[in-house]
Amino acid sequence: MASIEEFMAQHHKACDARFAEAEAAAGGGDWTVAGRLFKAFEKEMAHHFEMEEAVLFPAFEERTGMDGGPTYMMREEHEQMRQILAAMTAAAEAQDADEYLGQAETLNILMQQHNLKEEQVLYRMMDQQFGGEADMLLARFDEVGAA
Repeated sequence: MASIEEFMAQHHKACDARFAEAEAAAGGGDWTVAGRLFKAFEKEMAHHFEMEEAVLFPAFEERTGMDGGPTYMMREEHEQMRQILAAMTAAAEAQDADEYLGQAETLNILMQQHNLKEEQVLYRMMDQQFGGEADMLLARFDEVGAA
């Protein structure tokens, strides 16, 4: 049985690895590779947000009655990240390395802070709430598509 914390922390690491690859390619000026890698990263992030927003957060809110607490804040941060991702997309399309890398730095800081809060607080709260039901929730990720 996988815990929510373990599964989602692994997915954070996968997203981080894709992010680093795209950033390195952009920093090296290889926009063909950077564009491809960034699209893969963006798709992985969209899937991650969907797993949380369509499955985990609603289940947690229903179970706990908390809808204005940690899940609200995580959704707000997801929106901030989506805005940065849009700016990075525009910068990649314009092959503007300075803008892309500046936005990437901002995104990286936000992602690391966000992931820490999820992994050390929210996912642990979810594991406490769902215990043996975690596998059932994780299986529902297939319903929201795969990256």
